[in-house]
Amino acid sequence: QVQVVESGGGLVQAGGSLRLSCAASGRTNSINRMGWFRQAPGKERDFVAAIWRTESRTDYADSVKGRFTISRDNPKNTVYLQMNSLKPEDTAVYYCAALITGYDKYDYWGQGTHVTVSS
Repeated sequence: QVQVVESGGGLVQAGGSLRLSCAASGRTNSINRMGWFRQAPGKERDFVAAIWRTESRTDYADSVKGRFTISRDNPKNTVYLQMNSLKPEDTAVYYCAALITGYDKYDYWGQGTHVTVSS
C-alpha cells in the first residue's frame, strides 16, 4: 500500500506562483511514477504532469508546458509541482497520485489541495 498527501495549495493572483508538495509513504519502492492531476469545478479530472521515480523522465499537459515544473526528492519520497505564471483557468483541486510498477493506472490518490487563482 502507498499513501500520498498533498500540501501547498492556496489563493494567488494571476501571474503568481505556488509550489505544491506530495509526500508518499508506505511501499514507496513499488512506485513507478507520480502524477499531478486537477479538477476544476464542474469539469472532469485532468492530467497535469508526471515524473518517473527512477528515470529522468517527465510528462506535461500542453496547457501547463513552460509554466509548471514537476520534480522529485527521492530520499524524502516527495514530489513537487512548481507552478509559475498562474492563470485563473488553473483554479482547481490538485491531486497527487502514485502508479505502481506493473500496473497501468494510478491507484493511490491523495485528498487534494485547492488552488485558486484570482484575476
